[in-house]
Amino acid sequence: MILIFGGTTEGKAAVKVVDEAGQPYYYSTKGEWQEGSCLNGIRLSGGMDINAMTHFCLDKEIRLLIDAAHPFAVQLHQTIADASEQLGIPVIRYERIYPPRDKKIIWCEDYEDAVRKLKSKGIQRLLALTGVQTISKLRDYWKAHDCWFRVLQRKSSVQLAVNEGFPSERIVFYHPEEDENKLLSDLHPDAIITKESGESGGFIEKVEAAQQIGISVFVIKRPLLPDGFFAVNGEHGLRRAIEQFLPGFFPLRTGFTTGSCATAASVAALNTILTRREQDSATILLPNGESLSLAVNCSRLVSDHSATSIVIKDAGDDPDVTNGIEIVATVSVNDNTLSDDEIKKNQTMGGSICEVDHSSLQRETSPIILRGIQNGNPKNPQKVTVIILYGGIGIGRITLPGLGLEIGGPAINLTPRKMIEENLRSLLAEIDYPPSTVTVTLSVPAGAEIAKRTFNPRLGIEGGISIIGTSGIVKPFSSEAFVNSIRKEIEVAKATGSDRLVINSGAKSERYVRRLYPDLPAQAFVHYGNFIGETLKIASELDVRKVTLGIMIGKAVKLAEGSLDTHSKNTTMNRDFLQQIAKKAECELQNIDSIGNITLARELWTLLSADEQVRFFSLLLENCQKHATPLLPNGEFTILLLNEEGTVF
Repeated sequence: MILIFGGTTEGKAAVKVVDEAGQPYYYSTKGEWQEGSCLNGIRLSGGMDINAMTHFCLDKEIRLLIDAAHPFAVQLHQTIADASEQLGIPVIRYERIYPPRDKKIIWCEDYEDAVRKLKSKGIQRLLALTGVQTISKLRDYWKAHDCWFRVLQRKSSVQLAVNEGFPSERIVFYHPEEDENKLLSDLHPDAIITKESGESGGFIEKVEAAQQIGISVFVIKRPLLPDGFFAVNGEHGLRRAIEQFLPGFFPLRTGFTTGSCATAASVAALNTILTRREQDSATILLPNGESLSLAVNCSRLVSDHSATSIVIKDAGDDPDVTNGIEIVATVSVNDNTLSDDEIKKNQTMGGSICEVDHSSLQRETSPIILRGIQNGNPKNPQKVTVIILYGGIGIGRITLPGLGLEIGGPAINLTPRKMIEENLRSLLAEIDYPPSTVTVTLSVPAGAEIAKRTFNPRLGIEGGISIIGTSGIVKPFSSEAFVNSIRKEIEVAKATGSDRLVINSGAKSERYVRRLYPDLPAQAFVHYGNFIGETLKIASELDVRKVTLGIMIGKAVKLAEGSLDTHSKNTTMNRDFLQQIAKKAECELQNIDSIGNITLARELWTLLSADEQVRFFSLLLENCQKHATPLLPNGEFTILLLNEEGTVF
């Protein structure tokens, strides 16, 4: 059993993650007023001291604690740490995402330090955004200066302020829709003071509003967490941590995309160059801003300015053909920034390491130049760090339009490109590394062979796999990934100029339908798998005007009843529904009864007479049209029903 301590934005997020497992857990908040919807959780309210917490954990057989409380809930953090130590229960700390500490901010170790700095800086008018509980902690300041406290509009908050002797006319109430700038304009403070509460605490908005009008900003640093907490700062990291500490709590394990693996390998290689030490893990930022650590299989220096790292793809429990493959990144750093012409000539590579064959490090694609302004002077492009990205052996090469990627360039999608660039720039910025040229070559030694089992050849991606991923995380048996691939295929089909899109459940039905459209390019034929509805929606969004659906009887009987996702886990053949159609088609009574006993839908081809087939399948297709046609309102939609021999009804 899991016990979550929440009452914050992170607490709600933790509940959402844990609810995905479909198992019971406990969710504890300090007050009943703190909202939170638990699908499978048992709500608790009220504080716990160490005795109450240890007794509860023993009584309820708690095996994992999740601390998602406010970062300044120091006493609760310590109580959780003490209970963890006494009972030997691991603690996952769901941290907030904190922006880098701005040097223009006046950082304070605690409230005593804040009072000293406020007085030393001559601040006469202060707006305190630190909460009603901190009125007593700032007493030495507000007793002698003009000060306003912004608090939640609750009777308990007002009463607490009054009890502390704080003037009620100096209390301002927090309104979620209120513009920070308006409050500052109304009060004209010399400074604000707030807590380092992270992005979810509105920290960035408070600071930016004050800095825009030249108001000084004092910030109380977040307190350090007790030793032994396993910290994560996002939903993906939380689930991965739960999978680690409580194997089997979730029925299926998550994994990482090839994009995350390529980013981690690139970060590890650059870190190897910068630290001169081998890396066994790499922490990367995902597109949503949270950080995750991936294991690094190998990391070695090639030369003083070059290193190679390998990350093994872990797809979790998703049936991904790339699971277990090596993703290789070779990174080199040139302390001189290069011109575009010099970049194109920069084709040399160091020797092989980490038991990777040297041939896998060859560059097979034209370079992708990522020229940002994070390092150096944006007005002088020659003083800006440039990142050059190549595809090596096993990385596919783009040969057709429609994917939004350069013809001849590597099949590295835009999100992984951005992940690699932002993570490398962040790493260099941490140590104020001077403007330079960073070259990254990605390789997948087994990529060419694996690509034969993917959709890449149909998309015009030759010679290897694609480096993909939108979130950085692979959710088990994710339909999202399949639907995303459908979208890419339709985009390619449209870009090649085909006047018709032919969608099929798989290779077998496509082979039959191809005979009817011999002049269409291969890219015009797209597999929908089980996602008929999603495929038609995408076709409509992309303004495809002519769509042909090739369908076998097994999926047709499900579509006819309204199932736009025909996977067996979501829907099964409904014999009663088929018997109703048979009655409308005036089939023989004996045949109607026999339909109630069939095991496979394809038995209908032999069960019904020729005349009955015409009537029955016509009605079946009418029902299919009724459910599918509205998804393509501006297009011409054709359905072809196929039998096992490929004959079109």
